Amino acid sequence: MVACQERVFGRRDHRASVGRSQHRLAGNYGVVRMGGRVTTICCTFFLVLLAHGASAQQKIGDPPEASNMRLVGWDDLQARSAYQPTIHHQGNRWIAYIGHHGGTDDIPDPVNPMTGKAEPNGTSIVDVTDPAHPKYLRHIPGQEGRYEAGGAQMVRVCDGKTLPKADRNAVYMLRAVGTEGHEIWNVADPANPVLVTHIGEGLKDTHKNFWECDTGIAYLVSGAPDWRTRRMTQVYDLSDPAHPVKIRDFGLPGQEPGATGAVPTELHGPISTGPKGNRVYFGYGTDKGGFLQIVDRDKLLNGPKAPTPDNLKFPEIARMPMSAFNGAHTVFPMPGMPIAEFARDKDGKTRDIVMIVDEAILNECGEARQMVWFADVTTEARPMMISSYTVPEASGAFCERGGRFGSHSSNESMAPVYYKKLAFIAFFNAGVRALDIRDPYHPKEVGYFIPSITSATDKRCNTVDGFYRCKVAIQTNNVETDDRGYIYAVDRANTGLHILELTGAARAIAGTP
Repeated sequence: MVACQERVFGRRDHRASVGRSQHRLAGNYGVVRMGGRVTTICCTFFLVLLAHGASAQQKIGDPPEASNMRLVGWDDLQARSAYQPTIHHQGNRWIAYIGHHGGTDDIPDPVNPMTGKAEPNGTSIVDVTDPAHPKYLRHIPGQEGRYEAGGAQMVRVCDGKTLPKADRNAVYMLRAVGTEGHEIWNVADPANPVLVTHIGEGLKDTHKNFWECDTGIAYLVSGAPDWRTRRMTQVYDLSDPAHPVKIRDFGLPGQEPGATGAVPTELHGPISTGPKGNRVYFGYGTDKGGFLQIVDRDKLLNGPKAPTPDNLKFPEIARMPMSAFNGAHTVFPMPGMPIAEFARDKDGKTRDIVMIVDEAILNECGEARQMVWFADVTTEARPMMISSYTVPEASGAFCERGGRFGSHSSNESMAPVYYKKLAFIAFFNAGVRALDIRDPYHPKEVGYFIPSITSATDKRCNTVDGFYRCKVAIQTNNVETDDRGYIYAVDRANTGLHILELTGAARAIAGTP
């Protein structure tokens, strides 16, 4: 293993910060020029390391690490940094739509081998009907820009036959395009997508949208130019995707145009339970100052629309603050969960649960641990945290492996195969973790899969104790499941798509053959 370190005197190298920590050292030594003085300490093939740190470092050729999970298939996704996978059943095919972050400083526009052209990261479309042999169909370029300033991170898909006013022969893909806006594409032929329309161009940012396929209501995470926050919600009626109708802007009091004082924590993303559940759960924050907001969907859609403090408060049922150390990347509702331990109790046999997943953003444990939390929201006006989960760091010396360690996101499919039984958490360099959540008061890990790195896996760099260093580690970023029970994990560090399945005791929980 080659290890290079540089002692940095003077100003701290900004490249150790989030989203900008993927920089290539020049040759064997590399020079950091940030206005400070740099002294090369060493660069050698032999370096004395702590024993557990050395053994934890991933190397090309090492097998994956796994328990009760196995690799079924893999696609390199053209070595593009991946964010959100959405798996859609189209006729007799299963298609994966995968959003991407922007490119890196080293490779801002990776070459698409299907076209021979350099293209900014956008959306990958992959046929996963045979999960052991995924077939890459198309790359739709996204916005120019690096890291989170470009790409097309978020993707959702709805059939025209389920949307109330759409072309019944169409399949619609909604995607966020970089920081500037949103688009809808017809992907009925996933190898030949057709642009339908643009939505909300000229925004400050976009992120983690949600789309109700049965109603067409979409909650678009946006940065409206006149709002005081980078991310809030623009609610649209996309029941006829060719003719979007804006319903309203929504956010927290203090974020709206004309407000003064401190600006509340920005939005990360919502999940709706639709008209039947009549709730929208909003997660705010990333790795600090987060909270869960519970909103009455009917009041949100049909209440007063002007963005005044009173109107913004009107649909809110409750707001549960989290620790100052943690944010809320994903808020996943699981209403009406039967709790076996409470089966003989007079009241409270079932509980409404929301799983909250934080996002780690700093390399090599440079922040408080980002985790998974479970909240009991049965009494909505008084939600309470009931349990938590994290990967034990010592189980893999994860702080020493390089890159981020901590939670990021969960699967969001509500298909019966796993819903309210098992959850899958993307944990960056700790891979995918499978949790038994049947008793949300005592969630239990029942499996994991840490993919192998490849020659395409990008490094993650950090300044630690005055030394600037880079390490290569898997960075499992997001995860999703399909109705068949396959698990799809994508990598932030350009390692591609890993298609997994459960084995052993974990598979028995799902009840799959």
